[in-house]
This record gives sequence, C-alpha cells and structure tokens, in this order.
Amino acid sequence: MEKLEVHILGCGSALPTMRHNPSSQVVNVRNKLFMIDCGEGTQLQLRRSRLPFTRINHVFISHLHGDHCFGLIGMISTFGMLHRNGPLFIHCQERLPELLRSHLDFFCDDIGYEVVFLPFNPCDREVVYDDRSVTVSTIPLCHRIPTCGFLFREKPTRSMQEQGLSDAVRSYAYCSDTCYLPRLSECVKDVSLLYHEATFSESELLRAKQTFHSTARQAAQVAKDACAKRLVLGHFSSRYENEKQILREAQELFPAAELAHENMRIEIV
Repeated sequence: MEKLEVHILGCGSALPTMRHNPSSQVVNVRNKLFMIDCGEGTQLQLRRSRLPFTRINHVFISHLHGDHCFGLIGMISTFGMLHRNGPLFIHCQERLPELLRSHLDFFCDDIGYEVVFLPFNPCDREVVYDDRSVTVSTIPLCHRIPTCGFLFREKPTRSMQEQGLSDAVRSYAYCSDTCYLPRLSECVKDVSLLYHEATFSESELLRAKQTFHSTARQAAQVAKDACAKRLVLGHFSSRYENEKQILREAQELFPAAELAHENMRIEIV
C-alpha cells in the first residue's frame, strides 16, 4: 500500500506553551508533501520531524488567526535561503496576500522563487487541489471568523482498480477551529482519519460556546456520527497541564480516539 500519513508539527491553541506548538501539519500522500496551517515555530518543527523542506509545494491555510499562519513569512524566507527554485502554492482566503504583501516585499524580495496565492471561499465546499493521487476539498466550519477544514481523499491506483478495490480509498479530514457542528459528520462521512479540535474539556462547555471552539466530547460525537475509523484530538487550550481528561471524555463516546502530540506520525491504512 502506498504511503498516506499525517505528521503533527503543532497541536496547541493560540498561546504557545513548553508542551505544544501552534497548529501545523504535513500530509504525505504517496511521497507528495502538503502542509496544513503554519503557526509560529513551524519550520523548527519541520527540522525535528526530518521531513524534507524542498518537497513541500502546497500550503493550505484554514483561517486568518495568527496561530495558524504566523509561521508563513519565516518559512518562506528560509525556503529562499535553501535555494528553492520551484514555486510555493499557498491555498488561502483572498485577504491573506494583501496582509502579507508588505512583509514579502521587504523581507522576501530576493528569495529566488515565486510565491503563488490561490484564493478560495471558506464558506463553500470546493475542490482546491487535484492531481492523479489525491483531491483536497474545503469543509466550511463555524468559528469567530471565516474558517474551513480540509478533506484529503486519495484516488485509486491502477492496481486497486484492477482488483476491484476502488471503493477502499483512504481519506483524511482536518477540522480546526470550529464550534460543534452536527452537520459536519455528513461532510466527513466514513473518513479514515478525522483530526478534530478539542480545545476544552466538558467542564468548559460554556467557554467553548463563547469562543466558537469544541469540547472533546463534541469532537467524539462528530466522529461517531460520521462513522470515522479513527479520531485524533488537537488544538488543546494552554490551561491544561496534560490532556488525560480530554482523552477520557472523548473515549467514553468514541473509543478509537487518541491525543495528538508534536512529532507524531500517523499512518492511515
């Protein structure tokens, strides 16, 4: 079976801690590397993961809160110092190029490669990337500002088609940041692996509603209703010294839940 795996670079929320970095992941689809979100410190986490910088050609930004995009300028600059020559494609909301333009012009005017912004509407479900291996679609979420998740769905290989296994394709859904959305389970129905934010435990349900985040139990409810095979919890609030309670609450409803952690590699089978 060809490679499909997720590397967790950061699974904390807005306030970095000694235990967690802000949000960032790399999805490896048949040795093509795709980055989701790029919080502060992402390039250091890339070093620790030993993933090759040069093979990241597409970055998907879920929304314009700093803990999901503050790492972009530093990474773009570093790519230049590493003598990158191929373009870097950033899939994002239409305001991001405007917000980054002065930084790019001042700090990255001689990086030696092109940064290409590919805008999308986070309120729509649409395919934002497609090749012979995978499609990437947006999943509208509900947060304090326009936000979307991303659904990666592999395409069947010729050998899978010949063996009649075209329906056995694997998939990965990234859903952070969002309040509890019952309709989300239909968007990620039968997904092989669901990453869903679990910013708070159930004791902070009111806080979750006020900040448009989710509890661990709500994340588990989405996974259960979607008939997901596995659930990985992330985007943990800095108030928790550990996430044992978060895991316990999720597993009461969805036993196949686990906690994300930095430098975690998850193979999707």
